[in-house]
Amino acid sequence: MRTRTGSFALFTAAAILMAGAVTARAQGQEWRVTAGAESRNQGSQALAFLPNELWVHAGDSVRWTFPTHERHTLTFLRASPPPAQMRPAAFGPIFGVLVGCPGTTPDGSSFDGSMCVTSDILLVDEGMGLPPTYSVIFPAPGNFKFVCLVHADMTGVVHVLDTSETLPHDPEFYDRQAQRERAALLADATRLRGIPGGGDDEQSSDVAAGIGEIVTTTGAGSQTASLMRFKHQTIVVRVGDTVEWTSLDPSINHTVTFGLEPDDPRPPSANVMTTSDGARHAVISSLAESVNSGFLSPAPQDRVGLPQLAPGVTRFRVTFTSPGTFAYICAVHDQLGMTGRVVVR
Repeated sequence: MRTRTGSFALFTAAAILMAGAVTARAQGQEWRVTAGAESRNQGSQALAFLPNELWVHAGDSVRWTFPTHERHTLTFLRASPPPAQMRPAAFGPIFGVLVGCPGTTPDGSSFDGSMCVTSDILLVDEGMGLPPTYSVIFPAPGNFKFVCLVHADMTGVVHVLDTSETLPHDPEFYDRQAQRERAALLADATRLRGIPGGGDDEQSSDVAAGIGEIVTTTGAGSQTASLMRFKHQTIVVRVGDTVEWTSLDPSINHTVTFGLEPDDPRPPSANVMTTSDGARHAVISSLAESVNSGFLSPAPQDRVGLPQLAPGVTRFRVTFTSPGTFAYICAVHDQLGMTGRVVVR
């Protein structure tokens, strides 16, 4: 009796463990990814999913953490037959309010390619404590691209395998990969301050308005290293001089904004004119004036089968006709410390 009872107890315990394992598998494993990284002064930004490629099982979920002061989304667009769903602009009529694809979907939504899924714009809120997160469940096998709607060259892929297949990597592998990529991208962003151009000559009246580079570290897509700073932040000129700002970032929008910050920084202010070479130009004659360049950014890269795009506006010039110290900001990234001033003597 003791032997049979012991055997029954062992069988019961094993059955409970197996049932627990089946329940855990049915619920799926949660994987962790980071959306973006930044230096302590927030000037160097890794506009990247870290990592931006991972393999999971059907039924698993992935949770993205947003630890930066820069805006990001986590978005899966619908994988429809040609023509595929177009990528929407991040913001609609109201700047800062996400349009989505359309709208947003709640945390923990499922994605199988039939309907789009997207977080709202997420970033660190100093008053909220922990950084925000957003998770997506993958109920069926497939290969799914994800993007940030705010940053065109911030993409990745989730490979969802059948539960019978073996995953190539464990969570610790992705943690190590994310740490390496984070360090490399932030180092690249900091290094960009030293590249030629945009006011290297102290006597120059040229300023770089943001500097960046697109990096491909995996086969899954692109990541961007960006220096969210004006180079140089203080420039000294004489009355009557013209200062030229040039965006050296391949895909990020910046502005040069004096005075009151507009509700919508995308269009230039009414006192900004277009020059014959496609740049924008304004004249500032007093400290009381407000001027906004509008978005400075190159046109997106041309794609096969789509019409040729006109060049983007990357240059903004201001002629100063009175002395004073004129402070300005990038109206998109001033929260990161992207500010400057022009001292006119």
